[in-house]
Amino acid sequence: MNRFRFVISLTALLSVYTLSHTFAQTSLTSPTPWGSWLIGTVQLPGGEKKWGGFAEVQARSNALFSQYFYNELKGGVSYDIDKNFTLMVAGGRYATYDYQDLSTGPLNTEKRLWEQLIVNQYLARLKFEHRYRVEQRWFTFRDGSQPFRNRIRYRLNMFVPLNNRTITDKTFFLSVYDEIFLNPIGPTFERNRFFAGVGYQLDSHWILQLGAVNQTNYNPATFESGVFTPQLASGKYNVVIGLTYRLKRPGNSEKLPSQPD
Repeated sequence: MNRFRFVISLTALLSVYTLSHTFAQTSLTSPTPWGSWLIGTVQLPGGEKKWGGFAEVQARSNALFSQYFYNELKGGVSYDIDKNFTLMVAGGRYATYDYQDLSTGPLNTEKRLWEQLIVNQYLARLKFEHRYRVEQRWFTFRDGSQPFRNRIRYRLNMFVPLNNRTITDKTFFLSVYDEIFLNPIGPTFERNRFFAGVGYQLDSHWILQLGAVNQTNYNPATFESGVFTPQLASGKYNVVIGLTYRLKRPGNSEKLPSQPD
C-alpha cells in the first residue's frame, strides 16, 4: 500500500509540474479558442508473431467541433523485440486547409516517413512509455514550393489504471504525456505538446480516450538592427476524442493504450 501511495504521489507531482510548465509557456500569448482533434485507430499487436502495425485517420478543427481545417491518414509496421522494446516504420499524408474556404483545396500537403523506438517501463500500477522518433517530411505548398525537413521527437507517456492493476478489460485509466519536437538544423526547440486525459478499455478490442492537449509552437529568438527579440510561443488547447479498435492476436501481454500520433 505504501508503495502504491508513493506511485500515485509521484504521478500527481509530475502532472502538476508539467501543467504549470505548459501554462507558463502559453502565457506568452493571448488566449486562443479551443479546437478539437478526432482520432480513429486500428491496431494490430505483435503477439506471438512479433510483427504488427496500425492505421489511423485524424481530423482537426480550429474551433470546438467546427471550422475543420486539417486531416491525417497514416499507417505503419511494427516489430516487438520483446515486451518492453518495439521498433516501427510508418508514414502518412497530412493536409492543411483554410477553414474559411475549403473549396480552394489544401494550403499545403505533407508526406511523412518516420522510424521510431518505443521503450516501456512498469512500476506497480504506474506505466511509462518512452517514444523516440526521427521524421523525414516532404511538403508541397500552394505556391508550388516543395521544401524538405527532418525532425526529431521524444514523448514520455504515463498511464495509471484505476480499478485494476493492469490495463485490461473494463479498466479505467489516466494518461498523461509530454512530447518535445526538435529541429536538427535549428532553431532546435520547435514545439511542445502536453496531453492529459482519461480512458476506458471496454474489452480486448475497444478503447476510448477523452482528454485535452496543449500544443505550443515556438518562433526563434532574433537579433536585428541591434534589437533583441526573445523567442515567442503560440499555444492552443484542443479537446481530444480517440477511439481505438485493437485486433486480437494470440500471445498478447498487457498492451499500453498509447496514441500513435
